[in-house]
Amino acid sequence: MEHWEGLALLALAMAGTGLVSGLLAGLLGVGGGIVIVPVLFYVLPLFGVPEAVQMKVAVATSLATIIPTSIVSARKHHAKGAMDVPLLKSLAPSMFVGVLLGTVAAATLRGEALTLVFACVALLVAVNMGFTGLDYRLRDRFPTGAARQAIGGGLGGVSAVMGIGGGTVGVPVLSMFGTPIRQAVATASAFGLIISIPATIGLMLAGIGAEGRPPYSAGWVNLVGFALIVPSSIVATPWGVKLAHSIPPLLLKRAFAVFLGITSARMFYSVLA
Repeated sequence: MEHWEGLALLALAMAGTGLVSGLLAGLLGVGGGIVIVPVLFYVLPLFGVPEAVQMKVAVATSLATIIPTSIVSARKHHAKGAMDVPLLKSLAPSMFVGVLLGTVAAATLRGEALTLVFACVALLVAVNMGFTGLDYRLRDRFPTGAARQAIGGGLGGVSAVMGIGGGTVGVPVLSMFGTPIRQAVATASAFGLIISIPATIGLMLAGIGAEGRPPYSAGWVNLVGFALIVPSSIVATPWGVKLAHSIPPLLLKRAFAVFLGITSARMFYSVLA
């Protein structure tokens, strides 16, 4: 009885995680990974997953769940006409290269190093979004040429290592270069597809035969977590998109900062404690 109760609680927790991540995917363009990674990081030890591989499983599983969520979110935002498609197309090639490099790093770095990368980047983004005004920007237009490609590569690489969908770093970067916040959220929602598909495939291949993985895993991707999180996240994503187009933009920016700040603090604590 206790065994089945434990499974029921796990299923409920994963479904709840999916609802929250889907809501955030639509609302903030973050792909849900900023929620899924830390939740899985804390849940996996309860099922005997070794500390050395917890973060790898969390990152890989998060990336897998981002694929369907990003499809839903990007389609909804595109239908509302808020997405900057030319900018998206120009960033895609370098972002893809960055994803490949980030996937290699995620597969080879130790779990503690992945956790610290996640915490550091989340904190930097939270500070930026929490303490700058709605109109804060480094320049009025997005860079062109080599600078644009360097930014795209950085977005792809960092997101792949963190197991996130691109919006976590993509939204503030786009905002700093003159993109209105709603358009930044809409455009970043499509980053998730460029990032999550190749990164998921790479981590599935890299984890084949690895020791310490939880049952029912394909490489580093845990299929149980994927199956429980995806349906509820898809249901909740349109709710987030609707909210993103109805609440004040500054409130949207501050909400993004609060979520990232809390996540960063929890991840730092998990490593340093």
